[in-house]
Amino acid sequence: MTEIYLDNNATTRISPEVLDAMLPYLTDLYGNPSSMHTFGGQIHRKIEVARAQVAALINADPDEIIFTSCGTESDNTALMCAAESYPHKKHIITTRVEHPAVLNFCRHLARKGYRVTFLTVNHEGKLDTDLLIKEISEDTAVVSIMHANNETGVIFPVLEIAEIVTQRGAIFHTDAVQTVGKIPIDVKKLPVDMLSLSGHKLHAPKGVGALYVRKGTRFKPYIIGGHQEHGRRAGTENIASIIGLGRACELAGGNLDEEATYLKGLRDRLENTLLERCPDAMVNGDTVNRLPNTSNISFEYIEGEAILLRLNEYNICASSGSACTSGSLEPSHVLRAMGIPFSAVHGSVRFSLSRYNTDKDVDAVINVMPGIIQDLRRLSPFGREK
Repeated sequence: MTEIYLDNNATTRISPEVLDAMLPYLTDLYGNPSSMHTFGGQIHRKIEVARAQVAALINADPDEIIFTSCGTESDNTALMCAAESYPHKKHIITTRVEHPAVLNFCRHLARKGYRVTFLTVNHEGKLDTDLLIKEISEDTAVVSIMHANNETGVIFPVLEIAEIVTQRGAIFHTDAVQTVGKIPIDVKKLPVDMLSLSGHKLHAPKGVGALYVRKGTRFKPYIIGGHQEHGRRAGTENIASIIGLGRACELAGGNLDEEATYLKGLRDRLENTLLERCPDAMVNGDTVNRLPNTSNISFEYIEGEAILLRLNEYNICASSGSACTSGSLEPSHVLRAMGIPFSAVHGSVRFSLSRYNTDKDVDAVINVMPGIIQDLRRLSPFGREK
């Protein structure tokens, strides 16, 4: 039975076009791009083509793109870079709903003497920018606030945030891992200093990401060694994956609006039908300003993990939260920060779609989910359906 994969915020399949672009660099074109000979030099030129492709997707200049190993490295680099570039500033601002790559690194810096402010969100997962205005000060080195939440899909007002931070003289970093390739981003219009992205969220391979660094932004490398990435990130380049990321960005840029419309249609049909057929269900997060592919639904009085196990019996793949935390039995830190009732937090399921999903995939979930919910509530000591 073929998997019905609805966990695309965790990772995506490599698109065939991306794989085709990568294969030569896994076989015949194996040279080191730092070599003086032509065999290696030609590969260096291909890296620069990929850099231009990534830059084009967010309307950046190619030399503002640094290739990394993943979104986590990009996030860590941005935070450490800002901290080291402004050593006299000891304050960092982020939110309570960030990805662990940001949250845990901020906690790491707190243990080293930094004061970290974790801004709250409301019941819909939205940030009140007045809170940022109240907390930011001359001592603030960096503000790191995600572009969109990986669990709920809620999109943050990054333009307004960037303007506030810029006026106060701090660095603004946004984790855009979930938005690049899904919604339009134009860094010429968005005054963000640094922006993180990850290949495996937009049909490129795992193990490659990028960090956008605006020209003029102070930068200190996080990984020290050779001259690669113009001295900003040492280490022999992951050639095939970089080529794949460039091709994936090119494909995403060519179909951005059409794909968003298609995914929104699938998501809304899935979501509306489940809410209609499953009592005591609710959508978590702002239902207006969110990613077109993401739906986070709580089914009260049962465990989300139990729902996922039952869905797995039908080869349906979904998630109960972030891919980096779904192995934990702890309830979602995002939903807890939003003040979602205890009876709903534990029964949350995230469906996240991609261009490879179809109406048949949605039908498959709709057909089995009401029965799964009914059965689990019948078995649960907290269930309403006896």
